[in-house]
Amino acid sequence: QVQLVESGGGLVQAGGSLRLSCAASGRTFTGYTMGWFRQAPGKEREFVAAIIWNSGTTSNADSVKGRFTVSRDKSKNTVYLQMNSLKPEDTAVYYCAAKLGAALQSVLGTYAYWGQGTQVTVSS
Repeated sequence: QVQLVESGGGLVQAGGSLRLSCAASGRTFTGYTMGWFRQAPGKEREFVAAIIWNSGTTSNADSVKGRFTVSRDKSKNTVYLQMNSLKPEDTAVYYCAAKLGAALQSVLGTYAYWGQGTQVTVSS
């Protein structure tokens, strides 16, 4: 059974940085794509970034381009989201997700596995 556990969230001032981690277990992730999504209060969950496990190819939402970077460490079975120049509008619960298939996808419903989420709060 695939398990995804996020960590690294917290409270940070605007302009600051955080690095989220997603520890993945339960299988080998060859052939998978890993994604990061976020959900702010009263809003729908939205795509943030994705990475193809094998190749390391990435994609980002327009709202975070130039500020957020997704990466993975195969030896640790961990995916990261480095978040720089944080803004109050980045405040949300951030979720790690996994889908079978090496294709970058921003559609929430294509991801079969989800973590429990980690809270990120950016103060102004």
